[in-house]
Amino acid sequence: MKTRDIITFNNIHFEENISSGSYDDIRRKDLKLLVLAGLVLNSSDKPNAATNDPTRGYNLETSFMHLVKTYGTVQWNETLQKYLEGKTSLKEQLDRKRNIAKVPITLPNGTELELSVGQHNLLQKLIIEEFLPRFAKGSQVLYLGDTANKMLHIDKKQLENINFFELSHDELPDIIAYQEKKNWLYLIEAVHSSGSINEIRLLELKKLTEKCTAELIYVTAFLNRVEFRKWASEIAWETEVWIADNPDHLIHFNGDKFLGPYKDE
Repeated sequence: MKTRDIITFNNIHFEENISSGSYDDIRRKDLKLLVLAGLVLNSSDKPNAATNDPTRGYNLETSFMHLVKTYGTVQWNETLQKYLEGKTSLKEQLDRKRNIAKVPITLPNGTELELSVGQHNLLQKLIIEEFLPRFAKGSQVLYLGDTANKMLHIDKKQLENINFFELSHDELPDIIAYQEKKNWLYLIEAVHSSGSINEIRLLELKKLTEKCTAELIYVTAFLNRVEFRKWASEIAWETEVWIADNPDHLIHFNGDKFLGPYKDE
């Protein structure tokens, strides 16, 4: 069947009203995963046809076609088991590819997590494993977000103990770490393409944490000085900057102390 044949079939038998010019949507939305899974094959009638050629044909893979024909019969379960033998599902194939690209990370308490691949998450790994041991020794990570999973790690109980704002709020910083001995809470933003703690962001965080019983430290982290220079003019006063490729140093933006929470007069 051609993509336009599929459109016609859907309109007649499933009471759809799909435009005949939407053949590319059929290929991208309806057929893509079926082809990837090997359940539907590109027809060999036009092997050199362009990917979006509306005359390109598609047909069911032979063994899958035989399986479908047994659905609803007494042979279904047996045929299904034979069909699945030695096959890897599309979900497993995609999960395997995702896992290959994971960035392993170890929290201060020894908990091991995996972040999805990307410069932002690489920086988060460096914050956890390089910044915290140097400048927040003995702290525990109460929250860590991932680009693929915003709530990757959360210590709800401890956050509630210090009266932190609602966790479902979309204004959470990238990393929250708590040094219980000093009652210091680190709100850390990992900046790759956005997210520095500028004056607006600082004011937002202060308003959101008005009821928090811990003393707050605001940190913006960068992978290198090149990235920092792009955002230097935006960094808010009375905050800290940490650069991963110079891990032993902090850049301190004003204030009456090198590192610590600031209290309003």
